[in-house]
Amino acid sequence: MRLRLVTFNIAHGRGLAPLPGLKTAGRIRATLLKIAELLVELRADVVALQEIDQRSRWAGNFDQLEFLRVAAGFPHAVWGVSCRREGLLNLCYGNALLSRHPVVASESVGFGRGRVGDKGFLFAELDVGGRRLPLVNLHLHYRSRVHRFRQAGALVAWLRARAAADGTRWAVPPVVCGDFNNPAARADATAALLRELGQHGPGDYAAHPADGARTFPSPLPARALDFILLPPGCRHARGEVVRAYLSDHRPVLVEFEVG
Repeated sequence: MRLRLVTFNIAHGRGLAPLPGLKTAGRIRATLLKIAELLVELRADVVALQEIDQRSRWAGNFDQLEFLRVAAGFPHAVWGVSCRREGLLNLCYGNALLSRHPVVASESVGFGRGRVGDKGFLFAELDVGGRRLPLVNLHLHYRSRVHRFRQAGALVAWLRARAAADGTRWAVPPVVCGDFNNPAARADATAALLRELGQHGPGDYAAHPADGARTFPSPLPARALDFILLPPGCRHARGEVVRAYLSDHRPVLVEFEVG
């Protein structure tokens, strides 16, 4: 079965505005509607979203995932909240998945204490034609190389423990995608993850876009931040960076066959 997977940091729905809170709830909804239209146009089966808000005052104070799910016609969605703050300036955001295939298991893991700016990952198992596809939606630290490497190591350790418990029912090893916040294409944390994830030796996982095409900032991309890492068993892959100006990131699309 072929799948079309998109990873997209939607920047809280603010579009190209430099900071959250500079757009009204109505304008944020308008941006999300355009994102939904793009996902339909791309014929995405699974969408990994970063910087999406569940209910944040600076981002319109509504559930952005449910809004996108309905607007783009996805039957399944799951949250992975990594930042939460109560009170007058309430804040709640993180990673999420939209899927046309059932989500049979999920777990959200934060790298910090859930404070503003903390990162994390969302793990999910999807039922794809009767087979379980494990997938990680990841967002790494944007500024510190030390933090990124520490977070990548924590992810690999977590996945090894999960594989020891549940891996026999997986169709393939976990697909890993998201915003890696690399300073250079396929270097830094991306290279570390490619090296560490290979259970049969370096090079088992393949990074897409394969040429390290740049995704940030979207009007004139200068950095390769967003990747999809496909494991052995995901065959005949074709990837591209999608030219879009609905966030400060450009989305990455990969179509592949689950072996």
